[in-house]
Amino acid sequence: MEGIDRTALAPADAARVHESDEPETTPLTSTVDDAGRAAAFDAPSTAARSGHVLASATSDAARDAAARTRARELAAASARQGGVPASEPKPEHSRGVAAVFAGLLLAMFVSTLSETVTATALPTIVGDLGGVDHMQWVTTAYILASTVMMPIYGKLGDLFGRKYLFIIALSIFIVGSATCGLAPSMDGLIAGRAVEGLGGGGLIILAQATIADIIPPRQRGKYMGLMGSVFAVSTVVGPLLGGWFVQVTGWRWLFAFNIPLALLAIAAVAFFLTKPVRRDDRPPIDIGGMMAMAVSVSSLVLATAWGGTLFPWISPQIFALFALFFVAAVAFVLVERKAKEPIIPMLLFKNRNFVVCTVTGMFIMLGMMGTISYLPTYFQIVEGLAPEQAGLMTVPMMAGVLITAVGTGFLATKTGRYKWMPIASCAVTAVGFVLLSQLTVGTPLVVTGVFLFVLGFGIGLGQQILVLIVQNEFPHAIVGTATAANNFFRQIGSTLGASLVGALFTSRLTADLAAKLPHVDNINMNRITPDFVQHLDSGTRAVITSAYSDALVPIFLYVVPLLVVGFVLMLTLKEHPLATKVNHTGHPGDTV
Repeated sequence: MEGIDRTALAPADAARVHESDEPETTPLTSTVDDAGRAAAFDAPSTAARSGHVLASATSDAARDAAARTRARELAAASARQGGVPASEPKPEHSRGVAAVFAGLLLAMFVSTLSETVTATALPTIVGDLGGVDHMQWVTTAYILASTVMMPIYGKLGDLFGRKYLFIIALSIFIVGSATCGLAPSMDGLIAGRAVEGLGGGGLIILAQATIADIIPPRQRGKYMGLMGSVFAVSTVVGPLLGGWFVQVTGWRWLFAFNIPLALLAIAAVAFFLTKPVRRDDRPPIDIGGMMAMAVSVSSLVLATAWGGTLFPWISPQIFALFALFFVAAVAFVLVERKAKEPIIPMLLFKNRNFVVCTVTGMFIMLGMMGTISYLPTYFQIVEGLAPEQAGLMTVPMMAGVLITAVGTGFLATKTGRYKWMPIASCAVTAVGFVLLSQLTVGTPLVVTGVFLFVLGFGIGLGQQILVLIVQNEFPHAIVGTATAANNFFRQIGSTLGASLVGALFTSRLTADLAAKLPHVDNINMNRITPDFVQHLDSGTRAVITSAYSDALVPIFLYVVPLLVVGFVLMLTLKEHPLATKVNHTGHPGDTV
């Protein structure tokens, strides 16, 4: 369109990007030819620009034109606000979608496996190294580091290409895994997990963004669904492998197992992804934004992890951490508004669908991470299961995730409709957490499995679809940045889930055991392991198992109000057509 400046868009025009008055639409089913698309764009009619054409048009051509008009305006607005240059970068081209996709799945498998493989082995690890009061940090350290790195990888991938970033991220991950396997103490293990997270934070983001490079949104649903299935499989395999390594080879080998998988992923990425196109300019790196973000996120996680455990919630240390979080968060926003290449452009938050999907995804992940992190320990201590048996108890949950993640992906591709999926996800997930909050020491394992299946079924309904919705809202030039920003806040939810559940669980357990076992001086709180508990006398064992149950189970109910909020937010989602083309240039006016 001749009337739109590619470098400067008036505020009023930029506001149109967010379609505050745009009605819901029917799915896009086909595209028009090049001549038709050009005519639709250059026509003097203002209907497409107002957004009302989506409600009134009956032809696929009109709907296609309206969708591309929205993408054009957003691309121009992002260029105006210092986002990624409209014509750069050009993404890598694949040598074969199937081969590239296989490599991406392997990288995602390595990343998600590292988050779950320690679940069943954790009680044994902390018993060997000592420090049950630091147990949550084995998980939290990984998630915290990966959270901070997500938007950085996303932005750098948009600027410089994703191939070499993949290799760097996997290499860092290997170093972290080796450090964990050789750790002589809990401090060494936690440090190794943090290094793993520095690399692992890029794997999921780069995989999702690379799919966006080669697959249009209308066809992307099935691929995202299969990526969701990798998460489900690795979440089941992880606890099983963790339990097997503890029983057969020793827990240190579960970290060594990651290394050959990561090396295979490096080989796949190096062979199947082509060298990215070099940029003529040298875009600035948003160092200030990175530092402010790292301080803000770290302060928040430390405050939630230490509150009620290391320090009272009402203490100068916790107040100081929350104050530092607030100051750093404000500084981050100010820096990003002025940065030429912000890692998280403030423009993203003017898009309703981005905000709704991001907040809802954060709430879901908060609850899920707490569940995955501590249920295997619950099964070993309370139910007396072996580590591999505790791992098997996660199968129903991940079966639910697998069914709905793959199913919704294919349905979105076939029908183009997706709004109902995250709405149903919030509702079913809330029901799952309510059911889990009713667990007792005597609850049959079959009943517990049914509860976990319901929870997984709900999580799978929205997990990957939320990413697809976000990617569909933005032009390709910033799709990696948008994907990373969405996952960044979801990971914050995961981090808060692990740290908050860990802090609440530890504080409740410590207080309960101190009250119920005041005269037992031969029990070291830092060395309570499943094997140790099973060799205690029946009376003491009953007290400990009851304390574990009472400390963990009620926490599941705390997540339900958040999911209710997510449900209400998702009702406001605008169902835009899924684009049928990938925009590799990022020029305003091109098809997304």
